Amino acid sequence: MPALSASELDRIAQLIGREPSPVELYAFDAGWSEHCSYKSSRIHLHRLPTEGAAVLLGVGEDAGILDLGEVEGSRYGVVVAHESHNHPSQVVPYEGAATGIGGIVRDVLCMGGTLIGLLDPLRFGRGDLDGHAHQRYVAQSVVDGISGYGNAIGVPNLGGDVYWDESFDDNCLVNVVALGLVRADEIVHSRVPACADGWNLILVGKATDASGFGGAAFSSLTLDQEQAESNKGAVQVPDPFLKSVLMRATYRALRGLRELGVRDPGFKDLGAGGVLGCSAELVAAGGMGADIDLDAVHVSVGDLAPEVIATGETQERMLWAVPTGAPTELLLRIYNEQFGLPHVSRGARASVIGRVRADRRYTMRRYGQVVVDVPVDVLTSGIRYEREIGAAPNRESSDPVLQGEAAVLLPRVLAHRDVCSREPLIRHYDRVVRGTTVIPAGHGDAGVIAPIPGSALGVAVSVDGNPRYGKLNARVAGQLAVCESARNVAAVGGEPIGLTDCLNFGDPTKPAQMGELVEAIEGIGDAARALELPYVSGNVSLYNESAGGSSVAPSPIIACIGRVADVSRTAGFAFKRPRSAIVLLGARSGALGGSVIADVCGASGGTLLRASFDALRSELTVMREGFADLTIYGAHDISDGGLLACVAEMCIGADGRNGVGARLEPPAAWAPGVPELAAWFGEAGGFVVEVPSEAAASFIERAGAVGAQAVRIGETLAEPRLLAGDATLALADLA
Repeated sequence: MPALSASELDRIAQLIGREPSPVELYAFDAGWSEHCSYKSSRIHLHRLPTEGAAVLLGVGEDAGILDLGEVEGSRYGVVVAHESHNHPSQVVPYEGAATGIGGIVRDVLCMGGTLIGLLDPLRFGRGDLDGHAHQRYVAQSVVDGISGYGNAIGVPNLGGDVYWDESFDDNCLVNVVALGLVRADEIVHSRVPACADGWNLILVGKATDASGFGGAAFSSLTLDQEQAESNKGAVQVPDPFLKSVLMRATYRALRGLRELGVRDPGFKDLGAGGVLGCSAELVAAGGMGADIDLDAVHVSVGDLAPEVIATGETQERMLWAVPTGAPTELLLRIYNEQFGLPHVSRGARASVIGRVRADRRYTMRRYGQVVVDVPVDVLTSGIRYEREIGAAPNRESSDPVLQGEAAVLLPRVLAHRDVCSREPLIRHYDRVVRGTTVIPAGHGDAGVIAPIPGSALGVAVSVDGNPRYGKLNARVAGQLAVCESARNVAAVGGEPIGLTDCLNFGDPTKPAQMGELVEAIEGIGDAARALELPYVSGNVSLYNESAGGSSVAPSPIIACIGRVADVSRTAGFAFKRPRSAIVLLGARSGALGGSVIADVCGASGGTLLRASFDALRSELTVMREGFADLTIYGAHDISDGGLLACVAEMCIGADGRNGVGARLEPPAAWAPGVPELAAWFGEAGGFVVEVPSEAAASFIERAGAVGAQAVRIGETLAEPRLLAGDATLALADLA
């Protein structure tokens, strides 16, 4: 049943001058959902910076595009899209996560991009603890779904992150990011051009079925365990093998259209709202309308209700708008004959299902009878609410006084669920398929690829957001997420050029939770403006709350995309050789709020360190220049677990077998005035950098010249030991 409120039903009747038909009712149910219309958040999102020198295509289409650079006279862009598939992944974990990947891939594909990478920031309940078998099942199935889909379509997984917290017991978060590569003169838009009157609308892909019917509305409601079985029908069914063929057929179709001189077709992913939602948005964005014939839509069975055909969200489908004649014939021939969609999946094909009209009217027919007839703008303009904004909780308090010895605490910190190796998870993913991976996931703070054959130009990408911080202060958590994502890109030699965001929050009708969302938007906007980084894509996922009232920790998740001028001048975080200097870049602090060490010690409260954007800009400059002139052997961002955990990870490496030791001076030598355990384990942002011993002094001087704080804190060792002040630990005991 539609989830529209009584007031929304009244508003629909006012807008169209009558009661809506059943198909129209489901169309508005999807289009006016939180998932599609952003009705609670849109008025606040304008606060985010969206313009910058690197923006080739900003927010407003299926994906954004950032300027990567020029190669042999051609300018290339990085296509980036960021979405969530939270509710579906909680209800049907494998299929929900897999279709999240499927959808984000289509967003990039429909901008004319060639897929080059995926990322998956994940948040799970306490599946690491006994007595939480369902949470473990959700986590395992989500990872299986992501790998099962991503590996099958041959796109490398470049990174992600994962956190475990009780606030995700009933609502996991599955965010997905996809990257593509496109020449700037070959960008395709998710709207029809002004000359499109009379053009054909061609539906491509899987046969429409009942799966995913009502998906947009389902994703905009609080999950209720009692409705778990009925909700499963709102989750789509993935087919990555069909998608693999669709991708390759689409690359050929894009080339063929260019050869015919059609350089500005309309092309859009069928996601929320199905055929109706996609076609209405495609034509409305170009100032047009459409006539759709539901009888022409290829379906899996013959007796589907018209509202299911119109708004069902069957996976693996896209919609083209192209001229009649040769362009239409080309697409039908490529998909149906050359790539044989009907032979790949039963009922799959390319079908002409309608045409573009100039008068901004949207009509849809079934068996010759009109089932939709409305102004297209009424369908696509959505609805807006000015929700009551309460005071966002600030749960910070005075920092605890920690007791213990670093040598005893470090193994416990490294074993913490938010610090321990992600290799058991990452190994499910193909990280090097396509042969473009330079730094695979897990080996650096960001993934790095060289996507252009014969060119050293590369892309670095990271995705970050800490729910432990979100619990304390949503605004500061948003700031810190942006800062960490930018640092991670810099830690592999990349220059941050743009951002995406996914805002995962609870019930916007509750003033305090709406306040947390608004504060997080302010926070991620503060940091982006300070670092001069624009947002080019994003998503808002609300109602991440169980029927019992348990809401997820405020979770602004940020992806940072970086440009790498020369991939030969990048490096992972593992120490490279003995007798190098270890340099700390960035000031230490006694702030312990949300830290792993506080959790390990059973302490609560604490403050979050406020980001110093001026200092971070200086640090990013130092890192970029250090990689460019090969001064830096490797670097690691200081985050979960603090500086000592960071150095331990550099010693043991991604696979636990690096074996380069380290000797660190006592904290009093490099963090005067900071309590010892806070210096070792506090999570104030910064970098641990390995540089040649003979270059340490000039590196530190260079940092000081641009306003960054740098100090030599130790050296690497040939012996597999970590000497931290008076403590000595064998690397074999830490791996």
